[in-house]
Amino acid sequence: PQAASTRTDVRNCSADPPYLPSTATNTTARLAALRGTMRAHGVHAYIVPSTDAHMSEYIAERDSRLGWLTGFTGSAGTGVVTQDKAALWTDSRYWTQAERQLDCNWELQRTTWIESIGLWIMEAVPVGGNISLDPFLFSIDTWNSYSQALHGSGRTLLPIETNLVDQAWGDQRPPPPSSEIYSLPAAFTGSSWQEKVAGIRQQMEQHVRQPTAVLLSGLEETAWLFNLRGDDIPYTPVFYSYTLLTNTSISLFVDKLRLTAAAQLSLRADCPGPLCVELQDYSQARAHLRLYAHGNVTVWLGTQYTSYGLYGVIPQEKLLEDSYSPVMLAKAVKNVKEQEMLRAAHVRDAVAVIQHLLWLEKMVPQGQVDEFSGAQHIDMLRQAQEHSHGPSFQSISASG
Repeated sequence: PQAASTRTDVRNCSADPPYLPSTATNTTARLAALRGTMRAHGVHAYIVPSTDAHMSEYIAERDSRLGWLTGFTGSAGTGVVTQDKAALWTDSRYWTQAERQLDCNWELQRTTWIESIGLWIMEAVPVGGNISLDPFLFSIDTWNSYSQALHGSGRTLLPIETNLVDQAWGDQRPPPPSSEIYSLPAAFTGSSWQEKVAGIRQQMEQHVRQPTAVLLSGLEETAWLFNLRGDDIPYTPVFYSYTLLTNTSISLFVDKLRLTAAAQLSLRADCPGPLCVELQDYSQARAHLRLYAHGNVTVWLGTQYTSYGLYGVIPQEKLLEDSYSPVMLAKAVKNVKEQEMLRAAHVRDAVAVIQHLLWLEKMVPQGQVDEFSGAQHIDMLRQAQEHSHGPSFQSISASG
């Protein structure tokens, strides 16, 4: 027991004065700034998730709001801030990490249940209070879970489209990405984007409910549909975008200044006409969708990747909901060319792994390798292979 209490790599908030390891982040000023914006909006509790507006598996630094606010850099967690309390919920993979990174402004809740978050909020916020969140950072299901957890509690769940953490973060927040969005060469795709669009439109026609549009929110969906790639997010070759595909028109919401000339040409080759891609500003997606939803329309979407912020502008009777959009499902079935490319990529990767194993056999007995340098070495060997665009996740290099 003595040894456990004297660990120096984790915080001890019951000591006097509280002990913080060098890895902990001082969040006092950040919390004060957030609480100021909360007061200005009449918010009693603010929920901060670890996602972006596209429910991406990995997120860009710019979207790492929970990380900035708490100092906790784990990939999954939820923070809640009131005027006098702050708590972080995360799963068992991250408990030790949280104790190293959080300062004593934060309570660590060792669960991820939304019911548990709801109970904590009801204890911390009096009846009549406003519980707020950014509707673009919550999937439809997660929003419904919070709604249910607070239902009948006398507290209001209030979506605010201005992100309060972004306001507190101010000009310290990393800028939007500026790198190129480029076309994938035909040699890698096996289908032109026009063929993919035709396939999705055919599914729309054959569907019993005859949807008039498909809404794409997942970043991989738009990248796959138009054979475009970017590097806005670590480990994933995608770019910030939404797509609204109708029977007769295609709207791509993206920072069009970042598209290469070749990409622009590819998208605009068939203008005007049903295969002409209208390039619209990324920030206009919601307004455009709202306008579209006024008509006699049915919008088909996948609930797993659509944020409540977009979903909420479409009247319920005009929605066709599946867990995954038809594009997500089409993308999952690889054509002959894609299968060939996958196999070739695995062969190139195997070469790098074999080179790495040989290197390990030589270096480990000399005591020359630790987990970190080992991971760096295999990353380097993979990078040297043709067509490498970097790893699909951070190398996990230790076992036992």
